[in-house]
Amino acid sequence: MIESLLTDEQRELRDKVRAFVKEVPRQLLLDMDADQVQYPREFVEEAARRGLLGLRFPREYGGGGMSWTDEIVAIEEVGVLGTALNCAYVMPSIVGEALHLFGTAEQKERWLRPLLAGKLIAAEALTEPRGGSDFFGTTTTATRNGDTYVLSGQKRFIVGAEKADFFLVYARTDPEARSHQALSAFIVERGEGLEVQHVYGLMGTRGGGTGRLYFRDVRVPRQNLIGEENGAAAIFYQMMIPERLTSAAGALGMARAALEIAARYSDRRQAFGKVIRRFEGVSFKVADSITLLDAASSLVYATAHTVDSGAEAGRARRMVSEAKKFATDAAWDIVNYAMQIMGGIGYTNVYPIERLLRDLRLCMIWTGTNEIMNLIIQHEYYREVLRPRPGVRDVEADAAAADAIEEKEC
Repeated sequence: MIESLLTDEQRELRDKVRAFVKEVPRQLLLDMDADQVQYPREFVEEAARRGLLGLRFPREYGGGGMSWTDEIVAIEEVGVLGTALNCAYVMPSIVGEALHLFGTAEQKERWLRPLLAGKLIAAEALTEPRGGSDFFGTTTTATRNGDTYVLSGQKRFIVGAEKADFFLVYARTDPEARSHQALSAFIVERGEGLEVQHVYGLMGTRGGGTGRLYFRDVRVPRQNLIGEENGAAAIFYQMMIPERLTSAAGALGMARAALEIAARYSDRRQAFGKVIRRFEGVSFKVADSITLLDAASSLVYATAHTVDSGAEAGRARRMVSEAKKFATDAAWDIVNYAMQIMGGIGYTNVYPIERLLRDLRLCMIWTGTNEIMNLIIQHEYYREVLRPRPGVRDVEADAAAADAIEEKEC
């Protein structure tokens, strides 16, 4: 359905990304899923060589000078490869957001430019052992000591940790302040005092270098502070946009791939003398799936357009949370429908459905669980709906007994 909304330039970009995705070696996917690859660095470097990293960043730093809507077109196509490769592809967009909007000119030259060129690998260090969705409960500390900060603490579930050259790290810099005014963001380069451990046997999303970080009195120059000291809340709220839009777009790609495999299978597989797509139990699952996919695509692309248009922050936060929640939930349903359509063979590694299912399960957990998305959605909606709206019809007054004020007392 989205095809009719794409511009000629976006179709050209889509085809360029499809050509890149088509050439990704099948063996890389198999080796990553078998945990025989630590991190797909060559994949990222090839994407950079083709000018496909950081599409929405300014050309002066090596980006494509495009929009969020353009980047979503690309991410959806990369999404068919699964979450690990999609994570590697979008991480420059995620970490790059903080550098581009809050970094100094020197920081952009030092880290953003080589990041978009595929010369440096970055990872976002946000989750902690005792704090997943509770971001402001961060216990990692950064103590000011002259012109340096000394970082102590741990981060876990850090995608790309094993091969990252630098990390975007959030730490508590004011233990006395309220949580929203106590955190700062830093670029921490790999080096002395920073230990990376691979400790996870992941259900899916393998081969992306997910690990745990230990900061053992790591000395970080003051020049590595992103934005203002104790000002990380503003960065975190902005980072919701790339974290959640990239998750939503990648889920579209995975869902689309699974549905196409199942639909083609249902047109070949025979039972009771006819192809199984002729049975309503199968064809209705396809109908439900394509409806979910079109609805999710519409929301994701509308959200990207909303962000591109410069919508106020609360509206953008609500919509990226809606897009992430709905697209990942829909994709999960679609992949499960695909497996049901295919029956037992879908549960084997003869088809990639079982890998896509394992990959997709993470999408409803990371970048804030979908339950956290619900909290944000309702919070921002209440803020919006409870504002005075002069010039808008008061439909509440259209009831026959609307004047019965005593009956409306709460």
